[in-house]
Amino acid sequence: MSNGYARTTPSSGQTSQPQLFAAENAQTSTASRKRKRGQDKPDEDFGLDFFGGASTKSSKGLKAIEPSNEEASDDNDEELDDDKSKLVTTSANDMGSDESKSILKSHRLKITWLNPPVAHKKDRKKDRGKKLKSVKAEKHSLYPQPVQSFSQMRDRFGISSRLAANIEDQGYSTPTEVQLGALPLLLDAPDRFLSPDVQNEATKLSSRIDLLTVAPTGSGKTLAFIIPLLHTISQARRKRKDRNTSAIILAPTKELAGQIVNEGRKLARDTGIKITQVRKGMKLVAPANASDDEDEEVRESNETVVKSDILVSTPGILASAIQEATEQGLAALSAVESMILDEADVLLDPLFRDQTLAIWNSLSHEDLRVSLWSATMGSNIEELARSTLNARRTRISAEGGQAVIEAPLVRLVVGLKDSAVSNVQHRLVYAATENGKLMGLRQLLHPASTSGDSGPPLLPPFLVFTQTIQRAIALHSELLYDIPAEAGGISRIAVLHSDLSDTARDSVMTRFLKGEIWVLITTDLLSRGVDFRGVNGVVNYDIPTSSAAYVHRVGRTGRAGREGGIAVTLYSKEDIPYLKPIANLISTAHKMNDDPAAAGTQGVESWLLDALPSLSKKAKQDLKRRGVESRSSSGKQKDLKAARRTRISTKSGFLRKEEQKKKGAVRGSRNRKEASFADEGDETDFGGFD
Repeated sequence: MSNGYARTTPSSGQTSQPQLFAAENAQTSTASRKRKRGQDKPDEDFGLDFFGGASTKSSKGLKAIEPSNEEASDDNDEELDDDKSKLVTTSANDMGSDESKSILKSHRLKITWLNPPVAHKKDRKKDRGKKLKSVKAEKHSLYPQPVQSFSQMRDRFGISSRLAANIEDQGYSTPTEVQLGALPLLLDAPDRFLSPDVQNEATKLSSRIDLLTVAPTGSGKTLAFIIPLLHTISQARRKRKDRNTSAIILAPTKELAGQIVNEGRKLARDTGIKITQVRKGMKLVAPANASDDEDEEVRESNETVVKSDILVSTPGILASAIQEATEQGLAALSAVESMILDEADVLLDPLFRDQTLAIWNSLSHEDLRVSLWSATMGSNIEELARSTLNARRTRISAEGGQAVIEAPLVRLVVGLKDSAVSNVQHRLVYAATENGKLMGLRQLLHPASTSGDSGPPLLPPFLVFTQTIQRAIALHSELLYDIPAEAGGISRIAVLHSDLSDTARDSVMTRFLKGEIWVLITTDLLSRGVDFRGVNGVVNYDIPTSSAAYVHRVGRTGRAGREGGIAVTLYSKEDIPYLKPIANLISTAHKMNDDPAAAGTQGVESWLLDALPSLSKKAKQDLKRRGVESRSSSGKQKDLKAARRTRISTKSGFLRKEEQKKKGAVRGSRNRKEASFADEGDETDFGGFD
């Protein structure tokens, strides 16, 4: 490899281990599963190969065939080995709670029941214990039996053979952490993993749960919610033959919605389950009492009636379709039993909150189950989800005259909550000025230094994030000719933002995924959920507007635990007051990475953390809402001098002024020449007065 570096990158090959914390788990997976003759029986421990087959310890099924004494014969040992394959299902289903707890902890999974029933106790001071006193319910930790491999799901959960074959055909064998914990929560009945002592306080449990999941970027969340959804719909369709929409999935961008549809269709192949992305012009229901001729007209028109089991959409398009059906007096999506919010924190942020809640509250099924998924989820989002669930249940109970059962609300957290991925090298680069940032980006494009202190170079393909659309366009224009013609020239660099048409956006995405585009300049449009497995790095040309934005931006590289990704954040003097949250995230990610080789290129010096000013709550809100003022459109109007300083250009103000003078002179000369030609023509053509 060039520059003397020989290293793996996210684009250099497939991931060898999908678990983010596999190294920690591997250290506890060395115990032998077969005892030799005369060997003392080991003390009970949990150092097992959880993903290599059935365990011979802490399993009722295996105890039935274990040798009865220490002098077991070789024949019995061979018989034990022959019977292991027959007992995988029994072992998985009968795993002890201590063993489940050990596995979940080794993979840094924390599962909490957030709304257990309110317990009661006798008040001995009054009425001699006859009166019951409510006690505030405490959150309970849960330890469901984890999914050790996808191959066991058919026997354990009863998923269809076609779905199991599709999972295998896609090459999925070992679940990631979020799949390991989420699949049993969504596929098992709640009474299999909820605390028995608290279950006694509930008169009846819902058949499914509501789930809040916080897992790192690239950890496989899409697969974790698609598989249970397909299984649930497949089970329901056995009872009814009609095709009503059973589930909706909301995503903040069209690109992410399209990706979810593509992944879902691969797993739903030949199952009869239809997945559709909602687009403008689609109708959710046909007009009531429409004749056959009218139905034919609807089919021939651009307004297509959607008939699908799963709808995937952005909030705005789906909310408009629901509102249109409601205005016509039609009931839309009344059969929906599952709603999934992918990137839930941004869907419930003020930008999309009204639309998302309008969709949520319009779903009238009394057994609607909701799951929220994201790499970052603050306590305010959890509280909003809890209050919405309670308010909706109360409203439906009042309208129907019958109490709606409260479903268990469970939270699953993988690793350290709201943290950046640690398998990526994070760098903070001080560039002082806007011109310095541009020079720093060009240095990444054309590295001239081979010093080990600077770390390995950033190899294409990579993403460049800016604060606004205008800055993305300006940066693209400035770098358009930086890639030599022999390497592809201007075809290797592109810009993507929301002002482009759907066709243009799809074209850029397709070319980038094919490897035809090496440098893609974009806004936060692509910071959420989109899976770029071969992206070698991310450059924050403008600092992210929040800690969550940083987590999601840098999560576009290092997907599924791939090593070698690089995240570079360029900052200038204007950024210093807002930098501390980003620096803290990088410092935490550095501490989580135990690789000593990366110590010189990762992390933040302690003196810098101490020197950076802390942000007030209001400053954080303002930054999240508007970004750095001087780089936003409103900032340009308020401070023209600051706006000139933050303009993306390598030319000085004097040179730009001289260029404008020359352009003005040329334009004036052209206008005068056209005017003189017009005057000459008028004099020649004049024929006098009639």
